[in-house]
Amino acid sequence: MDIKELYSIYQACGGRVTTDSRTLKGGELFFALKGENFDGNQYALKALEAGAAWAVVNADAGVEGEKVIPVPDTLETLKDLARYHREHLTVNGERLTVIGLTGTNGKTTTKELIRSVLSKKYKVTATEGNLNNDIGVPLSLLKMDASTELAVIEMGASHPDDILHLVTVAEPDYGLITNVGKAHLLGFGSFEGVKRAKGQLYDYIAENGKAIFLNADDPDLSAMAAGRGLSTIPYGIEAWGVIVLPSDAAHPYLRMAVPSEEDPQTLLGLETHLVGAYNANNVLAALAIGRHFGVDLEDALQAASDYVPANSRSQMTRTERNTLILDAYNANPTSMAAALDNFAAVNDPCKVALLGDMRELGADSVQEHVAIIRRLGGLKTCLVGEEFRKALEITGTPENVSWFATSETLAAWLKDHPLEGAVVLVKGSRGIRMETVVPCL
Repeated sequence: MDIKELYSIYQACGGRVTTDSRTLKGGELFFALKGENFDGNQYALKALEAGAAWAVVNADAGVEGEKVIPVPDTLETLKDLARYHREHLTVNGERLTVIGLTGTNGKTTTKELIRSVLSKKYKVTATEGNLNNDIGVPLSLLKMDASTELAVIEMGASHPDDILHLVTVAEPDYGLITNVGKAHLLGFGSFEGVKRAKGQLYDYIAENGKAIFLNADDPDLSAMAAGRGLSTIPYGIEAWGVIVLPSDAAHPYLRMAVPSEEDPQTLLGLETHLVGAYNANNVLAALAIGRHFGVDLEDALQAASDYVPANSRSQMTRTERNTLILDAYNANPTSMAAALDNFAAVNDPCKVALLGDMRELGADSVQEHVAIIRRLGGLKTCLVGEEFRKALEITGTPENVSWFATSETLAAWLKDHPLEGAVVLVKGSRGIRMETVVPCL
């Protein structure tokens, strides 16, 4: 079956695609994906019995049936279908515009801010959650329909050519790299490897797209953009003359004063629901994109103000006993340093940091964990995980620092030694599951 025939089946299914037989509601096109630890081909016939209209399977899986579509590789076919769909969607006779974004930190928060801002004027389809890999990107594209006026596609990477593969599916017209930092060094090899990998988005836009949105204050991104022949749309705190206002007990969230488009001397206030000055550039990226696509600045500021983060990303929550800064979805040296710098600026007499290991740092892991320990100063801190243990063997364990093997061990300790009236930073890589301690706070 060629891609044109498969696309007709996709359309007959109402554009509904799933890779999880447990989510079937009836009438979907089911893709039986196969990975190291799972094989969707085993569930293809069950998916049809549960109501799937068709099942796309690997030809060598031996699955047969009237509504079974055998293909050489189901994941590659999913990508091909998503690309074909992307190429055939139009808005007022013009090819649908896709904005692609990647970066070391802040991708999902920035994507949600962009969605909020653009939704003031357009019908926007954006990546759901952090479904930003070689499965999530095609699924996000396949959720676009005839009503979509702009699409925002987040692309993640942990290996050198991940972005290269994703841009050939999403085919973005505009690009944004939020930042580049030390993350997934096990896969990228070095910080230079990170820049090369993320820079593949710039390469694609230079050859096939229209422009990139560039944080002109960021020397790494500016250097990466230089010499690529890119059309750039700049933004930034210094570039725009934005003032980031200090946080305090009455105003714990990120606040900014943004110059008016008509009169740069006139400053417009913005108070967000985001924790940390490091989110300022994420907000400005969304405002820059909104400005480029004709969203009124006051509408864009309102959208940024209304956005409330979720999924343990830059969230501030208050429990009966403490105030939590919950940033436990992920961690790397860059984001951990930024979180600690922001926490240092919090004016409160009782502050405690609960920090979990940073994963996937390869040979640099112990060195980077040592750097974080040395950054703590006198901050009362609980460290979790084997990498921090190795680092403490080098630094010694300061009086203000305690170590725990797992987040569950820390949670048990917190039950016996409850915190009261504290501001608590909770951060760590996803695999450490630092959210486990939250019920004890």
